Amino acid sequence: MNEAAMEGMSLDDMVRDLRRRFLVAALLSVPIVLWSPIGREVLGFTAQAPFGLRDDAFSLLLSVPVIFYAAWIFFVGAVHALRARTLDMMVLVAVGVGTGWTYSAVVTLTGGGEVFYEAASVLATFVLLGHWLEMRARGGANTAVRTLLELAPATALVVRDGEPVEVPTGEVAVGDLLLVRPGARVPVDAVVTDGESDVDESMVTGESLPVSKAPGSKVIGASINTTGSLRVRATSVGADTALARIVLLVQEAQSSKAPGQRLADRAAFWLVLVALVGGAATFALWLAAGESAQTAMLFAITVVVITCPDALGLATPTAIMVGTGLGASRGVLFKNATALETSARIDTVVMDKTGTLTRGTPAVTDVVASGMTETEMLTLAAAVERESQHPLARAIVALADERDLERLAATGFRDVPGQGSSAQVDRRRLLVGNRRLMSAESVALDTMGARHDDLAAQGRTVVLIAVDGRAVGVIALADAPRATAAAAVDALHRAGIAVVMLTGDNEATARRIAAQLGIDTVIAEVLPADKAAAIAGLQQAGQRVAMVGDGVNDAPALATADLGVAIGAGTDVAIETADVVLMRSDPLDVPVALRIGAGTRRTMRQNLGWAIGYNAIALPIAAGVFAPAFGLVLRPEIAALTMSGSSLIVAVNALFLKRLRLPAREQVESLTTVH
Repeated sequence: MNEAAMEGMSLDDMVRDLRRRFLVAALLSVPIVLWSPIGREVLGFTAQAPFGLRDDAFSLLLSVPVIFYAAWIFFVGAVHALRARTLDMMVLVAVGVGTGWTYSAVVTLTGGGEVFYEAASVLATFVLLGHWLEMRARGGANTAVRTLLELAPATALVVRDGEPVEVPTGEVAVGDLLLVRPGARVPVDAVVTDGESDVDESMVTGESLPVSKAPGSKVIGASINTTGSLRVRATSVGADTALARIVLLVQEAQSSKAPGQRLADRAAFWLVLVALVGGAATFALWLAAGESAQTAMLFAITVVVITCPDALGLATPTAIMVGTGLGASRGVLFKNATALETSARIDTVVMDKTGTLTRGTPAVTDVVASGMTETEMLTLAAAVERESQHPLARAIVALADERDLERLAATGFRDVPGQGSSAQVDRRRLLVGNRRLMSAESVALDTMGARHDDLAAQGRTVVLIAVDGRAVGVIALADAPRATAAAAVDALHRAGIAVVMLTGDNEATARRIAAQLGIDTVIAEVLPADKAAAIAGLQQAGQRVAMVGDGVNDAPALATADLGVAIGAGTDVAIETADVVLMRSDPLDVPVALRIGAGTRRTMRQNLGWAIGYNAIALPIAAGVFAPAFGLVLRPEIAALTMSGSSLIVAVNALFLKRLRLPAREQVESLTTVH
């Protein structure tokens, strides 16, 4: 639909306006057809026209509202197109309806004869029906955006003078203190200042499990506070909130044009030109063959009508709208239609390690004790590490808490920068640190030294534990893979896509993670500045590369890759540079994004194939090529019906994309390739 003809209207307004126009045209077309040659000769209608009018004069009166109200948007759209020096289907419909009606009006006003009022009115009716259904389909494809917009609460509780005051969400300012009660939605993006709770962010990020929040945690506008009350400080409001940015990204993607759409637009332009020239040539050739002007006009109008490139124009936009909406519902945001189409051609996925395949925080992988039980050794070590703020210390404490070990008190804590720490625990002197600390304290490592070296050789960070001057164990830590990382790699392999790990970490650590996840190729010890060069090298080898990353150092590589994919928890620079954003920071959403892209491309190809095939077959039939030999003749009203039906098939086929099966965390094995 040329929306210039309906400028200033919302999508819902367009749907209502087209429905009214269609109903007017449909209701008036019924008597026009009954008092036409079709009604008299085919349907056997015998009633006389009222007021003593001739059939054609009565049809002229009935057709005026059809032409000058119901079909008027086609003439307005045609004028806009011609002013823009282009040809589109509005021009074709305007020519078809306008020519048939004008010719008939002249014949009626000059004494009567064969007329085409029924053809013009039925043509307008079916084209309006097609556009009404198209707009309804677009509205259905836009459900994801409407759902997102409806998530934001209408009001917020702003704390003023110590008391909560209800105000419209639009009046919340950055820095306002808000109260979020259990069961309420968070009005805007904010940071928790007081209280603890679990917040359901699934509607925005797609993350299925509630996320624990405490003072200092960020909360997303439109997420649901589930358990405790929170006081939060607004950090982003209005168009700056995460929800508003998501909506904007989806809207921009749905309105952008993919390379395939630009090709379809060019094809539609030439098809309109062919239709107009073909209509004129058909009229001239039938006149030259000795047929009457009425017969020549019948074939000419039919050619113009049946070749309307509605289906061609709808082929890719409807698929793009549904594909981007489907992605948004899973927390996969395509920034534009080109990204959606590119994702279907990817054969190699390059993933950054830290923060993408792994959590980006250390976790304990091995606990080895000597001379005491593992539980006793870990209990003592955790007592010391609770006094430290080091990330490795927090990981050891987290394991002790997970095992629900006894919490012992530590006294005389001393932090030794770059080496470790010491303290008194249960009247024993504890040392927790690296070889340098043990050497400085003259602790003999004995068998623990060899165990330390073995674990370090596997790419782990190793902490030594000593009690009263004797080495009693080692604790090995490493950046743990994300829970779905292995499933994501497996899903990509099932889709026939190679997976590469690209990291600045040392070779041993990278190889260890790669072996755990089943990754094909490892490119390790790469400086941030060289990541883009590594991507370019893969591209030069003929691979179509998607880069998945989360940090500032990944931004050049994201920009260089054919498709840049940013983890939603990553930096703003990475997210701005990428073509696709994974809102829930789940590696499994990488194959989800590629599958949506492949499904969308498949639908686009099906739609384009149907649209082109339909026109290739319909054009010669409409021109009357088979009339002399087989008596096969299409009247304009039948041509309008088939043209509208073709457009409807394209729109419905695009909506079938919503039924695309996507991998879930618990259903990874269901992923099958669509390439």
